[in-house]
Amino acid sequence: MRLHPKEPAAGPWRVEPIECLIARLLPQWPPGHPALLAIDGRSSSGKSTLATRIAAITPRSAVVQTDDIAWHHSVLGWVDLLATGIIAPLGRGQAVSFRPPAWDARGRPGSIAVPGELNLVVIEGVGAARRGLSGLVDSSIWVQSDLDETIRRDRARIAAGEISADSYEAWMTEEVSFQENERSWERTAVIASGTPELAHDPATEVVVADPTA
Repeated sequence: MRLHPKEPAAGPWRVEPIECLIARLLPQWPPGHPALLAIDGRSSSGKSTLATRIAAITPRSAVVQTDDIAWHHSVLGWVDLLATGIIAPLGRGQAVSFRPPAWDARGRPGSIAVPGELNLVVIEGVGAARRGLSGLVDSSIWVQSDLDETIRRDRARIAAGEISADSYEAWMTEEVSFQENERSWERTAVIASGTPELAHDPATEVVVADPTA
């Protein structure tokens, strides 16, 4: 697996059932509000895929994507919006219907909606496990993936018109330096592979390793 220069390779890898992983990361559910699990990693590493699979197998769960909070706001400067607009009401046991300021300014319809009375909310996105959120989430996962594969995935997104080449270059310039400074893989509870080589059932299992420094 080829990685960015300052990110150490995780391993040894092993296969773990998703249910067992969640039980291990969150052995005690917080009373009166959902547990918060952050999933961090680089662009196109497989964060959204893992979040979706965890939510699919965990009863009464939902996913919040930081891209929705960052939309036309800031690549990575959205901690205050996440903390006040999403995490604070969830901590009070309330449902969420949050419209970041850029949504109003640019006329984006709808809201970031999270139902009440959930067991788990997965917050996924670049920077979800940053230091500034470490006291606000209950556990976190870093997704490590082969650099060549993440570049291929990003190029496919550009070709499909999901993001412009200029926006992608600006995003990556900020993301790479941010992750080099944060080194979230050292603080997360587990490393998950976004480009796994071990045989496993993607619907019910994940390939993981212990945190690495």
